[in-house]
Amino acid sequence: MYKVVSHLSGHCTPLTGQINCSTSLARIHLGRGAVCQQSAFKYRPADLPEMPLCNFTPGEYTGMSKEHIMEIRSKNINPMTSKITYYKKPVFIHQGHMQWLWDMDGRRYLDLFAGVATVAVGHCHPKVTAAVEKQLKKLWHTTNIYVNAPLHEYCEKLASHLPDPLKVIYLTNSGSEANDLAMLMARIHTGNYDIITFRGSYHGGSQQTMGLTSQSSYKYPIATSSGCTHTMCPDVFRGPWGGSHCRDSPVQTIRQCSCAQGQCMANEQYIGQLKETFAASVPSRVAGFFGEPIQGMGGAVQYPKNYFKEAYKLVREKGGVCIADEVQTGFGRTGTHFWGFQGYGILPDIVTMAKGIGNGFPMAAVVTTPEIAASFAKAYHFNTFGGNSVACAVGSAVLDAIREDGLQQNCHHVGTYLMTELAKLRDKHKIIGDVRGKGLQIGVEMVKDKTSREPLCPQAMMEIFEDVKDMGVLIGKGGLYGQTFRIQPPMCITTADVDFFLAVFDKAIHNYMDRQ
Repeated sequence: MYKVVSHLSGHCTPLTGQINCSTSLARIHLGRGAVCQQSAFKYRPADLPEMPLCNFTPGEYTGMSKEHIMEIRSKNINPMTSKITYYKKPVFIHQGHMQWLWDMDGRRYLDLFAGVATVAVGHCHPKVTAAVEKQLKKLWHTTNIYVNAPLHEYCEKLASHLPDPLKVIYLTNSGSEANDLAMLMARIHTGNYDIITFRGSYHGGSQQTMGLTSQSSYKYPIATSSGCTHTMCPDVFRGPWGGSHCRDSPVQTIRQCSCAQGQCMANEQYIGQLKETFAASVPSRVAGFFGEPIQGMGGAVQYPKNYFKEAYKLVREKGGVCIADEVQTGFGRTGTHFWGFQGYGILPDIVTMAKGIGNGFPMAAVVTTPEIAASFAKAYHFNTFGGNSVACAVGSAVLDAIREDGLQQNCHHVGTYLMTELAKLRDKHKIIGDVRGKGLQIGVEMVKDKTSREPLCPQAMMEIFEDVKDMGVLIGKGGLYGQTFRIQPPMCITTADVDFFLAVFDKAIHNYMDRQ
């Protein structure tokens, strides 16, 4: 007898009789909603950790075949989409509910990447879905040249979540567009041009924001925005300096720290690098400084606790404004605060946000001060879809769900538990170099060995990555060398989900090490 975990219902169902696990049979029916998908697994069902229960039953997929989909993908979808398909064996997603996704064969996955930290409150969250349906029946779109209630209701609600004087809101469609607009605002307001950001950062893929972005994988050999300078990222794990007390995180690095109480040598060194950037690479006056509170695409990189306070002071002394890119860290994801910048005790001049703002709906925003907004009024700025009625209804419902479901608090509780348990795996496995993050913005950096901190090679990363997927969990990858697993799930996940993932991740690493 095998113990079969249903990846539809989550229930364990005993199955009598013999099963040949190499059979080509795709599905063995166990009753309503429960299936054993032999062809989907590399392992016998009994070898898999038990997936948590789920009380949602998805609809049956009846659409076009996988073969037809892939044919369209190769002929009609831009080739970059196929290039960045995450897996060797693609995941064909059909339906989602909260932290769960189902593929076209009915197999269930625990989603710990949330469409790149975008599905904030859960797939098809009932409250957000109801708000969309209600607004669709009244008004889809007018543009913001007309006065309509959803736009104003949403802007008032969003502004209430930001500290004074960050109260003036510009709605856009994407994070790239928001950061592009923030660059323009900084330059118009200050009368200066140069903008500084970190090496390893990602701030968008438009021609302007490509200048801000500091990862070669996202750059084309063309002229992008000039005036963007990349200073050393104050990465206390991979960078030249770092210790065991640097980060605002439940988990610190394994590097030793000999700093006196209240001092941080790493912070002093990285601030020294920023000062050197000012001295050598930019004019005496700058337009601004961009920084993600925790790097997203960079691999959940965290900095010394006081770095931003000192960096903001230096930037403002040079005439610049400070921009917090909250595209991935905003809306309660870091747990202790609604915005990532609040964890550092700083107040930016401009905040950009996207992804979680709409739970997957394409919307974004730039929030700034009345003073900067007044400077920007020297010419017209217009966005056709910024303030779209449906988008505003979505955004408003997302804010309500975060508050009513206690999702910021859940990020803190579940995220702290997850990182603490991941740290135990780091101490157990020689190829886990670092665990870091805050709330549910987490990175696990993989290394060849902990002494050199040399990144684990892409082939090894892919083997573990595929294994985790084949056992029913979707995670992300990032880092300058693709060496970091990213965990940025819907903020509704539970400790039971975490325990399942930990068992899967541990098994995937064991499997990789056994093959070496």
